[in-house]
Amino acid sequence: MFNLPVHAMTGKENKKADPPNIIVIFADDLGYGDLSVFGHPTISTPNLDRMAFEGQKWTNFYVAAPVCTPSRAGLLTGRLPIRSGMSSDKRRVLFPDSKGGLPQSEITIARALKGNGYQTAAIGKWHLGHLSPHLPTDHGFDSYFGIPYSNDMDKVEKTDHYTLAEEERYQAYNVPLMRDKEIVERPADQRTITRRYTEEAVGKIKEFGKDPFFIYLAHNLPHIPLFRSAEFRDQSLAGIYGDVIEEIDWSVGQILEALKAEGVAENTLVVFTSDNGPWHVFRTHGGTAGPLRGAKGGTFEGGMREPTVFWWPEGIQPGVVRDMATTMDLLPTFCAITGTDLPDDRIYDGYDISPLLRGTGKSERETVFYYRGQQVYAVRKGDYKAHFITQLEYGNPTAHPVTQPPVPLENTATVLETPLLYNVNVDPGERFDIAADHPEIIAEIRAVMETHKAGIEPVENQLEK
Repeated sequence: MFNLPVHAMTGKENKKADPPNIIVIFADDLGYGDLSVFGHPTISTPNLDRMAFEGQKWTNFYVAAPVCTPSRAGLLTGRLPIRSGMSSDKRRVLFPDSKGGLPQSEITIARALKGNGYQTAAIGKWHLGHLSPHLPTDHGFDSYFGIPYSNDMDKVEKTDHYTLAEEERYQAYNVPLMRDKEIVERPADQRTITRRYTEEAVGKIKEFGKDPFFIYLAHNLPHIPLFRSAEFRDQSLAGIYGDVIEEIDWSVGQILEALKAEGVAENTLVVFTSDNGPWHVFRTHGGTAGPLRGAKGGTFEGGMREPTVFWWPEGIQPGVVRDMATTMDLLPTFCAITGTDLPDDRIYDGYDISPLLRGTGKSERETVFYYRGQQVYAVRKGDYKAHFITQLEYGNPTAHPVTQPPVPLENTATVLETPLLYNVNVDPGERFDIAADHPEIIAEIRAVMETHKAGIEPVENQLEK
């Protein structure tokens, strides 16, 4: 069945003489309120701020899941991760002992664009399978340089994560640094990882020259444990977390300067966002969701609504965009602006948002499904969001109880007899439940959810292999 929720978006008639270059910069565990352009009072992000002022700042941009692996699967395939077997109720992400990964049957952004003559490179965190045939070079990327999963895995010290979060011993984590399919450093020296990813990206921009390219740069940070280069140590007013974010912002600046130096900046689309919300239990080592409730791992807004910026001098209408969109919209949008065809043998969950980029139209997206594992916990339709199941976010709230608002300590799923209902435009912090006043809206959203669930076909689960 073909169910691409866009109209004639991938036809050859859309192809331009000079298709744009595309760079996606994906942070790890960055909170909605962690950039100065999104309201942080002490973290300085001048390069991202400039991107937002020259391009577009998106205030209602979501990810496919509130944790790493399924979120990344959703971005690269344009499909909810449950459709590719990349979500699980038992193991929420892939681990170093996992045998599974993104199936070869999936079509990534890289594979789609490569079929249309694009050069492709993956840099940074992958987390969609560290064994072949699940690596980036198995999925349409010409090259890969990075850490294949989270930077807190392969932990070799008995010291607990909370204590290690206060230190910067990269040797405590025996994570590998890979070049294509080979390990080139272990443990990876994470103190310089952001700088080295940046150098790799700049090198690729120079190498690719005038031919169209797609670069996927997925930082390992600000995921715990935090590391920063010597040049950024104690430079931020916001402590080590601020140092890490400001180095990522520096990285963005280096990439923009390289595009200008190579004469390709005008026709390059750069997208910056994050895979999920911030940790909320690591004291000053985690970020903030700003005005939003919740954090990484959960389905309140702070877990899945991300700070997002689009920059494309030649093709974008600058401004603030308040329409709803998700990372799953990137694949169909990229195909639309490059004239790339997609197979019509599968369901896509993304929409072409290029009219929003160009300032010529509105978003077709009316709903966002908030998955936790393989279950729909909440649904947003228009202004309103209904929670049908609630559960704590990631982390141990008994260690450093800094959650806001307060939550119970039992981390179990609660199916609500009466769902919670919020108008998340009026009340983005999800503080005022209005379910009693609008049972008809809950019924409408429940019907949308049930119709959606009925259309999900079971597939082999990759995370439980």
